[in-house]
Parts: sequence; structure tokens; C-alpha cells
Amino acid sequence: MLSTNTQQQLIQIAKNSIAHGLEYGRALPINSKDFSSELQALRATFVTLEIEQQLRGCIGMLEAVRPLVIDIAENSFAAAFKDPRFPPLLTTEFSLLEIHLSLLSSAQPISFYSEEDLVKQLRPGIDGLIMQEGLRRGTFLPSVWESITDPEEFLLHLKLKTGLASDYWSDSLRVSRYECEYISARHE
Repeated sequence: MLSTNTQQQLIQIAKNSIAHGLEYGRALPINSKDFSSELQALRATFVTLEIEQQLRGCIGMLEAVRPLVIDIAENSFAAAFKDPRFPPLLTTEFSLLEIHLSLLSSAQPISFYSEEDLVKQLRPGIDGLIMQEGLRRGTFLPSVWESITDPEEFLLHLKLKTGLASDYWSDSLRVSRYECEYISARHE
């Protein structure tokens, strides 16, 4: 768990990167060496933006490939301006934003012999899942359990998100789990 001070730093970086994007059209440039070793560590993150509890953008990485502080700055900008489901954020929306940061643990493969076995191993409210079949890949953050509480339904919806049929099953299907540390703030 990150300290409260470090969490507040990350929220501020997310806000600053979105504000920088509104003004300059790109993410806030960050030199990770200017930050603590904790913020320099390679971490995978997702940034979710909401306005009045409605999704406004969500972008992230499943693999830890860049320092935490840079990943937050880049994903915050991308969630505000590059999520293909939404138009770029408007200046008038900035003050309405709720920013949710999800810091992912390393994904661990789940061993299972059937769909029923996989469902029994799921930990509602804890597990984020990555499903992969060939080149198709989808994920649900652990926060999705808030709206899909049944493990069978959770798995069914993840199949659909991955681009598979709801009744699809294959011995080559791979599923990994991860956990998240959440940091949230309403923009002020």
C-alpha cells in the first residue's frame, strides 16, 4: 500500500497531466528520476475517469513497462483524450471529473481444468481477470465486481469483452488474475 502522501501525489499528477493535455494536446512530461523510488518502480495502471458516476474514459496497461509516475501521467492523458468510446475531454468537463487510479499487481496464471473449476476459483471483489485466446485478450478490473457480482456472469461478460461467444470454451483458453490498489479523488 502506498502512503497517503504518495497517493495524493499520483492523483495530482493525473490531474496535472489532463490539464496539460487540455492546454498542449499531450501528456504531462515526467522525469521519473525527480520522484521517490516507489514512484519510479515499474507498475501497470489503469486510469478511469467519471462524471456524475458515468464512465468518461478508461485506459491502462496490463504489463508493467514504465515507471509508475509516468504510467499514471500517460494513462490519465489517454483516458481523457484517446479513449475511442468518447470524444476528447472538454475544458468545461475538467472540473467535474472523478479520477480513479488502479495500480495492478503482477498477473498470475490460474490453473483450471474446466469452466466450472475456473468459476469456483474466482474471488469476487478481489480478482481482476485477463482472458486470452489466441490474439484475443480482454480484462476486467476488480471494480467490475461491483456491477457483476455473480462469478459465472462475470466470466460470461469477460468472454464477450474478449470477443468470444458467451458459451465459448477451449483447452487453450488462458486466464490470469491480479489485484488492484485503488486511489480515487473528485477533481476540485
